[in-house]
Amino acid sequence: QVWRAHFSSLAPVDLKKAMANLGSPDEDQARSVDARQEIDLKLGCSFTRFQTKYFQGKYGDLDTNLISYGPCQTPTLWFCVRRHDEITGFQPERFHTIDVEISKGPQNLPLEWQRGQVFDLTVATTFREIVLEGNAPAKVTDVSQKEDRMVRPQALNTVAMLKMASTRLGLGPQQAMHMAERLYLSGWMTYPRTETNTYPKNFDLRSAVSAQTQHPHWGHYAQELLSSGLNKGRDGTDMGDHPPITPVRGGTEGQVGEGWRLYDMVTRHFLATVSGDCKFLRTKVRLSINGEDFSLSGRKVIDPGFTKIQHTGEMDDIHVPDFRVGESVPVKQVSIGNHTTRPPPYLSESDLLSLMEKHGIGTDASMATHINNICERNYVTLAEGRRLIPTKLGIGLVHGFQLVDNELVIPKIRANIEESCTLIAQGKAYWETVVMHALRIFRDKFKYFVLHVDLIDQLFESTFTSLESSGRLLSRCGNCNKYLTVVDRKPVRMFCKNCDRIYKMPQNGQIKLYQEKRCPLDNFELVFVANKVGKSYPLCPMCYDDPPFGARNAQGKHWELEHPIYQKWRPAVLSCIQENCPGTLCLDVDSAPKWQIDCNVCMQQLQIFGDKAHKVKVSPDFCEDCGAHLLDVTFNKNKSPLDGGETERTGCLACDELFNSLTTSATSKGFFRRNPNSKGKGKGKKGKSKGKGGRSAEDEAEERGRKLAGGKQRR
Repeated sequence: QVWRAHFSSLAPVDLKKAMANLGSPDEDQARSVDARQEIDLKLGCSFTRFQTKYFQGKYGDLDTNLISYGPCQTPTLWFCVRRHDEITGFQPERFHTIDVEISKGPQNLPLEWQRGQVFDLTVATTFREIVLEGNAPAKVTDVSQKEDRMVRPQALNTVAMLKMASTRLGLGPQQAMHMAERLYLSGWMTYPRTETNTYPKNFDLRSAVSAQTQHPHWGHYAQELLSSGLNKGRDGTDMGDHPPITPVRGGTEGQVGEGWRLYDMVTRHFLATVSGDCKFLRTKVRLSINGEDFSLSGRKVIDPGFTKIQHTGEMDDIHVPDFRVGESVPVKQVSIGNHTTRPPPYLSESDLLSLMEKHGIGTDASMATHINNICERNYVTLAEGRRLIPTKLGIGLVHGFQLVDNELVIPKIRANIEESCTLIAQGKAYWETVVMHALRIFRDKFKYFVLHVDLIDQLFESTFTSLESSGRLLSRCGNCNKYLTVVDRKPVRMFCKNCDRIYKMPQNGQIKLYQEKRCPLDNFELVFVANKVGKSYPLCPMCYDDPPFGARNAQGKHWELEHPIYQKWRPAVLSCIQENCPGTLCLDVDSAPKWQIDCNVCMQQLQIFGDKAHKVKVSPDFCEDCGAHLLDVTFNKNKSPLDGGETERTGCLACDELFNSLTTSATSKGFFRRNPNSKGKGKGKKGKSKGKGGRSAEDEAEERGRKLAGGKQRR
């Protein structure tokens, strides 16, 4: 029998309660999750793989490693592109207002024209002349005061939290979600993934508020709430998943750490939900000038209520002087205001979350991921105010999908899938039926998409640069001896126009020609890859794209020790000193006069001999103590550390005390320093040396490295 504990916070009382009330897992909900995952995975992989291979093989300035499609991700992008289309297609219109300013004591007060606006300048001029006629004063026709209120906020669910974090804190949804999860795991607040925005009847609000009474910032406010009585939370939607997001215990900025701003926002919001409404007195003064009506509005806060703890800045006082009905007020200025209608702004992250929630795109747990994906794929860029502006790639994809099959991008079809998965969770549908139905529909759509992808291609041709036109000539092809073009934009690759062949390349680092040398295996000219941390190595485009010793052997490596170009220009020295790294440190023969050795797997680097060595060569001989290759070193005459003016010495980098003292690590705390009373540890730090009795995995790896360094290639 399998039991499941249901809890929404890591507070001891909640954990004990959950363990005392164990329940059975809900198979229907698990099946619903499985169905959603299977549908999303199969659809996403099929479309993504096809269009990535198709378009990256034709265009060089797409500037993305992956042209992805997702049943949730693509409708999310569609919202952004639709708003972009509304903005670009917007036709501005000029409109006019009558702007009047009156003088009351020392104050000049602008009035609001009751007609609002007119779109004809002649009409606006006529109204201005009416107002100006006879220099008539403004007569007060009515003064009204009414008590109004701003209702306290609802309890916080996931979407509301992400929207607030974006607008108030400037945090992206993905960043805010990760921060909320860390706060939950650290016991500062409840589970952050919930669709419920009302407190359940059994929710202990008083205990939650009591936990904040000792806080230095809002402790006094929490005490006042408890003494005056808590207000009931607003009615909302109880989805039956988890209660709304609330703080679990009080904490200061020093205690909470990097998640403090989000914790502060959540706690203040929680206290606001059980506070009173904000009450204010609204004043409206109506005035008339030659029969044209104007008004003046103001407000004064009576009881700040929840705004005392949740600083929104929305309820500042707007002062209006005292007026009497029938009073005449002199008009100081009358003018025509000329304005232009503006298009709607680009969607903010908060706007996008609202649209996704409204149309059923994604769940509270996945919405942040979908928004983050369209940013990482270079479909949209994040602008000032956290607004999402589609790139030409994002616009081209959505418009292209609409040309082929509009249902692939609009929210409706995804909403239908979500509804079907909900039926599974409710036990009203079988997951096999839902999955097969969805896959059958999208299989037909995929076939149609493949047959008509040329419609998108035609759109891309007018937007992007072809592969052969977007790169720079660099090295010669080993097959046709024509120049290969290197495309520096993501994904970095080389292209032979004559052979119509693409060669994938490392994605990090600058690529340039390597002394016009050629690979002995395929006659391709070698290129030189140099990244930001100083690691550099030669590379054969053909051998990197199609490893001669097998793709499995090359996986995870910058270069293969078996390859003849690395045996010559990156000879092996000793096993990598980095913990859990299976790589080998190799001499960078191009690094003179500041010699270094680099790992062929990780980013480990060792700086050797400073600027004292004139020549360094890897010896075919091995160290008897640790099995590392010996180094033949010729020092500069004026900087030689050897006694008696000697300049040449052969030794082990790990076991020779002098060599060891002249070696430092560029990426870790330091290189292994040999103990004169112990055997040398050729593998570096933390005792990776050969042990007594039997052969360890490290011993076997070292022996394999010795054979490889000795020139024995794998067959």
